[in-house]
Amino acid sequence: MRLSGSTVTRAIAAILLVLVVSPVAAAQQVQLLLFGGRDHEVFLGCLNCSKYDQSSVWNAYGPQGSKYSAESIWNKYGTYGSKYSAESPWNKYSASAPVVVDREGNFYGYFSANKYHPKRTTIEFLVTLLDNYEWIVEHLDEVRQQMR
Repeated sequence: MRLSGSTVTRAIAAILLVLVVSPVAAAQQVQLLLFGGRDHEVFLGCLNCSKYDQSSVWNAYGPQGSKYSAESIWNKYGTYGSKYSAESPWNKYSASAPVVVDREGNFYGYFSANKYHPKRTTIEFLVTLLDNYEWIVEHLDEVRQQMR
């Protein structure tokens, strides 16, 4: 089976995401937390925590990582996972995406697929995730297996 250039690019991006996120999650002291909602009061999970952490977006069994949870960015029918919801990071036109902060409240930008959002995060592995969402969500179980 021959893969198209676009598919290969997305596969490479996903691999890079796994290679970057895993070491960052293990070594980085700062937990990157995601908050959504109108006033960013809804906790949507930890973006760089281990897949075993209950609050990690990578934990398939936790409230922030489940494909079925209302507080999950992976619930494609939910407020924070639908690519049509104004409050979802996956909406390419939204100005109301979730924010990335640490426990001290330091702001790391908006977690938004909208490449033109003036305050979109510049954290490389988050941008890779945002830009390759379609492929990653299609292969989410495999991506999670590779996570630490």
